Amino acid sequence: MSRKRSLSSPAGRALDAADDELMQLVDRAMAEAIRRAGPLFGCGPGRGDCCRGLFPINLLDARRLQRGMTELAARDPARAAAVRRRASRAVRRLARDFPGNPGTGLFGGDEEAEAGFCARHGAKRCPALDGATGRCDVYEWRPVACRAMGPPVRLGGVDLSPCPYCFGPASAADVERCRALPDPEGRESGLLDALEAREDRRGETVIPFALVGLPPTRR
Repeated sequence: MSRKRSLSSPAGRALDAADDELMQLVDRAMAEAIRRAGPLFGCGPGRGDCCRGLFPINLLDARRLQRGMTELAARDPARAAAVRRRASRAVRRLARDFPGNPGTGLFGGDEEAEAGFCARHGAKRCPALDGATGRCDVYEWRPVACRAMGPPVRLGGVDLSPCPYCFGPASAADVERCRALPDPEGRESGLLDALEAREDRRGETVIPFALVGLPPTRR
């Protein structure tokens, strides 16, 4: 089954609709946290300090990015082609020491090796970022980790610190006052379980592999 058909099946559309709803909730929670932060928050379009390096993303993030690339290609083919070229160059570079299967783009599960890999490639700019404009070309479809940058957040029961590039020095009380709860009910986990069961594969990847497109699923 082709990736296009898989992404457009009734089950796929239902999953995507649920994911879109979740992303709206995440974005609203982050917007409210930024509102509470006021002058403590100093980020905006064109500031890409945090858009460097690698970090694992799950298959739900990868699917959303692939949907975004499909929509971007229909809306702005030249921009989509530029993203794909940048991502393809990154994939060729990353495949040399990828701690997993570079053919599938999935990590092998060795967290220590994956952390070392991401650290080694930490200086490179994300291929989704347009160097000329300083803007993310797939901003609407970015992973949860990208959406949750900025104010302090609580994800999966873990409290994460605010972004050092855009959140000013603050007291512990101010940090907690601004803390966002983008997914308090754990919806992402349920959607990810459903996607992994449907695609009969599990694991994590990185943004460049997702942008060029993970191999087609079996159903």
